[in-house]
Amino acid sequence: MSHKVKPSVQSLKSMPADYRFLGSPPLSDPLENSSSGSSVSVTIPRNGHLKNGFKGTRDSVGGVDNGNEDSPYSVSNGDPVVPLPQSTDRRWSDTSVYARKKVLQFWVQLPCGNWELGKVLSTSGEESVVKLPEGNVLKVISESLVPANPDILDGVDDLMQLSYLNEPAVLYNLEYRYNQDMIYTKAGPVLVAVNPFKEVPLYGNSNIEAYRKRSNESPHVYAIADTAIREMIRDEVNQSIIISGESGAGKTETAKIAMQYLAALGGGSGIEYEILKTNPILEAFGNAKTLRNDNSSRFGKLIEIHFSETGKISGAKVQTFLLEKSRVVQCAEGERSYHIFYQLCAGASPTLREKLNLTSAEEYKYLQQSNCYSINGVDDAERFQAVTEALDIVHVSKEDQESVFAMLAAVLWLGNVSFTVIDNENHVEPEEDESLSTVAKLIGCNINELKLALSNRNMKVRNDTIIQKLTLSQAIDARDALAKSIYACLFDWLVEQINKSLAVGKRRTGRSISILDIYGFESFDKNSFEQFCINYANERLQQHFNRHLFKLEQEEYIQDGIDWTRVDFEDNQNCLSLFEKKPLGLLSLLDEESTFPNGTDLTLANKLKEHLSANSCFRGDRGKTFTVSHYAGEVTYETTGFLEKNRDLLHSDSIKLLSSCSCHLPQAFASSMLIHSEKPVVGPLYKAGGADSQRLSVATKFKDQLFQLMQRLGNTTPHFIRCIKPNNVQSPGLYEQGLVLQQLRCCGVLEVVRISRSGFPTRMSHQKFSRRYGFLLLESIAAKDPLSVSVAILHQFNILPEMYQVGYTKLFFRTGQIGVLEDTRNRTLHGILQLQRRVLKSEAALREKEEENDILRQRLQQYDNRWSEYETKMKSMEEIWQKQMRSLQSSLSIAKKSLEVEDSARNSDASVNASDATELSGSGGDFRTHGRTRSVGVGLSVISRLAEEFGQRAQVFGDDTKFLMEVKSGQVEANLDPERELRRLKQMFDTWKKDYGGRLRETKLILGKLGSGESGGSAERVKMKWWGRLKSTRF
Repeated sequence: MSHKVKPSVQSLKSMPADYRFLGSPPLSDPLENSSSGSSVSVTIPRNGHLKNGFKGTRDSVGGVDNGNEDSPYSVSNGDPVVPLPQSTDRRWSDTSVYARKKVLQFWVQLPCGNWELGKVLSTSGEESVVKLPEGNVLKVISESLVPANPDILDGVDDLMQLSYLNEPAVLYNLEYRYNQDMIYTKAGPVLVAVNPFKEVPLYGNSNIEAYRKRSNESPHVYAIADTAIREMIRDEVNQSIIISGESGAGKTETAKIAMQYLAALGGGSGIEYEILKTNPILEAFGNAKTLRNDNSSRFGKLIEIHFSETGKISGAKVQTFLLEKSRVVQCAEGERSYHIFYQLCAGASPTLREKLNLTSAEEYKYLQQSNCYSINGVDDAERFQAVTEALDIVHVSKEDQESVFAMLAAVLWLGNVSFTVIDNENHVEPEEDESLSTVAKLIGCNINELKLALSNRNMKVRNDTIIQKLTLSQAIDARDALAKSIYACLFDWLVEQINKSLAVGKRRTGRSISILDIYGFESFDKNSFEQFCINYANERLQQHFNRHLFKLEQEEYIQDGIDWTRVDFEDNQNCLSLFEKKPLGLLSLLDEESTFPNGTDLTLANKLKEHLSANSCFRGDRGKTFTVSHYAGEVTYETTGFLEKNRDLLHSDSIKLLSSCSCHLPQAFASSMLIHSEKPVVGPLYKAGGADSQRLSVATKFKDQLFQLMQRLGNTTPHFIRCIKPNNVQSPGLYEQGLVLQQLRCCGVLEVVRISRSGFPTRMSHQKFSRRYGFLLLESIAAKDPLSVSVAILHQFNILPEMYQVGYTKLFFRTGQIGVLEDTRNRTLHGILQLQRRVLKSEAALREKEEENDILRQRLQQYDNRWSEYETKMKSMEEIWQKQMRSLQSSLSIAKKSLEVEDSARNSDASVNASDATELSGSGGDFRTHGRTRSVGVGLSVISRLAEEFGQRAQVFGDDTKFLMEVKSGQVEANLDPERELRRLKQMFDTWKKDYGGRLRETKLILGKLGSGESGGSAERVKMKWWGRLKSTRF
């Protein structure tokens, strides 16, 4: 059952067997379709008991895979069948005939105590045919079946929302949420917190802000604290948050989380920081490692946080209950004493270690006996630094801190004090060694006085004082009693200093929120005095819890005007009377026996059996044991150690020793002991030994504290948090159903469910009910108001009148009535959802096509715009090219004509001057004339080649441009990019134009040099005119 497939809306487990929708075929005989399984007839005894939890995986159709190959039901036909057990405790079973008609699936309890989800195939008389997930078919007594909830209710955050409230349903729902790290679940007014044994992302400033703004409504400690502070301000009534659970369930952490939220909302003055810093101090001195918990609180704690009129924290007060002093001198194997001893040994500075003569923890006998010195993942030295910082914050001076550490070291060294037998009567005296001298130095007493206090006892007989030497066992008891008293007084002194630091003073307003972190109900294989007191306290708290719960329930019923007859609940007053009745109650008889010097644990047990056997909650057993029927179950106690722990004696010699010490703390401890022992001792105890530190017994003191606590809680509005430990190995993700079930019973969660089931646990407003189920109406009604619609729905589905009540604002339902409506709604919605999915899918496809078309249209428009831009650019470029070509062509024509004119002029001048030249110079003149004629021919040849190149290039550029324009317009197909080719053609044209212009300039220079020897004449004028035109031409 630890892994469940996500629920399916197709699973309809709460439908009546004969229910079918309009138009659906009639149901066939279920046995005709069960050929896959073997039919087995089983007779279920009525005296079975649930021993363990249940395992298996319930899937979306109600199947279970319990992973047990050795199941007695995994057999073939003909094999013997083990009968199924049936619990006689029906407090928690919804097994009415009406309920069985409504569901098709039930939880079936197997012989091993596990539960499996079976499907009911048919019901005949008192027997039902059930098919298990493996395919086996069982015939069982119908009353043994426990109905299952519809899948819609899997993992609900409030157990009151479950249609069927029973053990497997609640256990499965908690596990379903636990596996998803949803560790908080509501059970009506109670918050159930399952310890995850790991970090979960549920805390921090962002989560605090979410709950402060109420944007997160999931169950949480923050939500409880937020409700408390809001109701305190709104109603001007003090609030209390009561946290309980067994060791390792997470009570201490839960209390710290609640304090963090209150500090965040009510902070601002700085006092909230001091309040939070009390936690490391109290944990160091009051918590220890046990076999069940690495940080187990060995005391009860009430922190009363006071607020100003504006809701800001103005101060606080801490009260503690029943510190486990025996842990100082005695630890079980694998456990540790209080954390502070190990932290001091690991984290003390060299100076402090030298001053206290401190060694390692392994050297002290009080710490050696458990053979456990560390905790995995915990740095004791680092924790010690945190403790010293916290002591600074709560204003404990450095001098006082050193005194505190000296007292701790003195306790450790006391455990190392050994004794030597001095005579044949086994009388002893302490050995004068390092241990004894260190203790005397640390507490500031004379070493001889310390020896006498540990080995002698002064007894007053009338007016005389008799000195009695102690035997070895008596000396060890005296030593241990002194160590326990010093530590207990030190713890109380620290709490007193904390309260002084957190004192409200003149800021008191009367508004407060109290956080109670107290031990839960305990039942072990061997239960002693501590469990006796703890379970007595839980009886008191459970009565307070029950009465408050009924008050809330009935106030809501009366407020909504429903027909309600007061429900009587099983009160635990008879068990409380067993403890508190005078003179023949457990506490009175215990105190009486404690006053007798010859009283023993066996005489105590016999006295209890003699006087209390008539009480229905008491049963005397053999020897030193007796059994008490608590609200959470029977617990057997063994009286061994009862008298010693109840007396908690510290002889007057030890008190006198402490009062004579030079250190102020031992003196304060002695004064405190004397204040609590002002009442004179009378009777046999006086004759036996004189004054003791404990005039009132431990049980009587605890009873008085408990009555004061209940009186204080009675004047507050309580908020309950029940902490659950899912496994004993402190492993994350492991959920042991049997262990969880035991705790649910012990801490009263099952009782909450039972009480709520006796009334109308399912409530829904008229508006919500009509909105949720109104569409299921087959016929429309005239009145459309929510109340009329709701009543019409109830009539249509034939909900019996005794199964619901119509209030002013809400509808109240008995257990299991919402299931049929939910299943019908789910089936209808399933069909609607299928149709909606198809419509949404079609609409999505249509939208996708439209989006694609829009993209194509946008791209086409962009292409058209760019095409228009390119066409404009190409037309402009073509016009420029044509102008440039015409200009170049004109320039070349003019240059050619100019050269021809010049050539003809030169030829004429040569003919006229030929004879003169002959006469004057002979052959030399002919050479010059011939050179000039040759240069003119060369010039004309160059000009002709340039003109020919221009024509060819113009033709090529023109043809290429025309071709690319045709390709771009689509007239001609070609495997090329016209735009890129046009850009490349333009670059080629620009390159050629630049080169062509350079060659024209070179030609001008050459022609200029050739004609530089001539001056005047028409040829020179024509040449200059041509080059002027050529220069003015713009390429």
